[in-house]
Amino acid sequence: MKLKYIVPALMAGVALLFSSCEDGLDIQKHGNMGGQDDFYKTDADAQQAVASMYTSWGGAYYNWFFVKNLISDDFWTGGGSRGDNPDMERLNEYTFDTDHGMLSGFYSSMYNIIYKANLIIEKVEPDTPVKAQAVAEAYFFRGWAHFELASLWGSAPVVDHLLQPGEYHQANSTAEDLWAQTEKDFRAAIDSKALISKSDVNDAAATIRVTPEVAQAMLGKALLFQGKYAEAAKELDAVINSGKYDLYRGDLDKLHHAVANGCCEAMLEVQKRNDPEHTWDTMSMEYLMMGWRTALLNIGGLDKDIANGTYGFMNPRKSLYDAFVATEGVNGYRLKATMRTYDELNAEYGLTVVSGERLVGHEGIFNWKNRALKEDCIMDASYFQGFQFINRRVMRYAEVLLLAAEAHAMSGGSKAAEYVNKVRERARLQPLANVTMDDIKNEKRLELCFESVRFQDLVRWGDAERVMAEQGKQVPAFKSDGIDNAAFSNSNYGFKSKHKLLPIPRKELELNKNMKQNPEW
Repeated sequence: MKLKYIVPALMAGVALLFSSCEDGLDIQKHGNMGGQDDFYKTDADAQQAVASMYTSWGGAYYNWFFVKNLISDDFWTGGGSRGDNPDMERLNEYTFDTDHGMLSGFYSSMYNIIYKANLIIEKVEPDTPVKAQAVAEAYFFRGWAHFELASLWGSAPVVDHLLQPGEYHQANSTAEDLWAQTEKDFRAAIDSKALISKSDVNDAAATIRVTPEVAQAMLGKALLFQGKYAEAAKELDAVINSGKYDLYRGDLDKLHHAVANGCCEAMLEVQKRNDPEHTWDTMSMEYLMMGWRTALLNIGGLDKDIANGTYGFMNPRKSLYDAFVATEGVNGYRLKATMRTYDELNAEYGLTVVSGERLVGHEGIFNWKNRALKEDCIMDASYFQGFQFINRRVMRYAEVLLLAAEAHAMSGGSKAAEYVNKVRERARLQPLANVTMDDIKNEKRLELCFESVRFQDLVRWGDAERVMAEQGKQVPAFKSDGIDNAAFSNSNYGFKSKHKLLPIPRKELELNKNMKQNPEW
């Protein structure tokens, strides 16, 4: 059933109250307006509660996406000039501290999701299929939020129930407790048998809600992150063997556009709808921020397709481009669907940098994978390009295959090459006879670049300090006649041992004296 975003009935009640004809404030009470204990009783109540939880999850996407990508080695932070977005620059260059607004927003949003989930788990009696599905989804999202807290912050509090007034000042948890809660919640969602599977691989309608296979995929991912490789392989194999998902076989260039919303590869997506009547209700700024800095470009023949009026705050690194070329060559099918060089775009479409201008945080490589097209827009607003109805990808089937390949490689299983080669075949690459962890790391970097997985992978593999030690030391700028690799520099920069865990936001410590900061912050 399609999940509707429902405006709380309370708003209608408030409007009615203020439009009443009663004199002054001497208003007679007509019945009980209700509270938490009066709600969560019916299927409709459960649906409204689930809609609110999904809305909170979708609302967390902006910080979730940008923080995790900007602290990886996939992107440079750009913009109109140096200092155009200092918060993003600080993340990207490792000059951030404990009071960073985007980190704080990300952290808080995980507990907002957990709160919405706990309301459903504790208040909804799963005595109908609709209510049972709601509770199962609440377990899933509580597990999902704890996964992010465990893998990024490591010592954040576990919150497994609605807190009472005397419990608000929770102390740190251990990483082990966070991972245990994550596993427990994903298993509860699966074991409930209340989540609804897709009817077949092309059942797009079912991708709107969490399926049991998605819960099993996230459980497998959580187990893998803990080094429980054999257990992870078992869970991930089950998802693959279910036959409910497959790699998208259409034009790879379209996989990250609205035309592929809910496709066979879609596992977990923040839903967007092409609904002109609710354009502003669905506004979000991911593509506005991520798209090219079109005010500093003449985009030539691309003007008929590209959604113009974007800000250029995330530009691919040449090191990533070089990794593609080393694997696929300069004309690689997947490379061409992921990024393009200035020289290519200039020759094919006549794209140029405006005379006298330069692109900050840019090496002449343009994000093609996540470019917004005019066909992706509810409203093509060049003045504020925030109306794309592209579902925001959170997990897709290619990631499941590569997680499973790693689980097999690390546990002595037999299917690592099979799973990696499925991804390579879609990329039009020759199969590998044998697969090493280096092969898996490389495939994962190329296939899932810009998809919010790279930073956590580098940390858990123990590669982050080596790969990103000098990130932010020098920041490039690009003009049509070449790259200035040292246009800007920092004296404090780069991934250090303390960055293996993100800092607990300073405001959390100020409000909660039972919390302690992560090491070295």
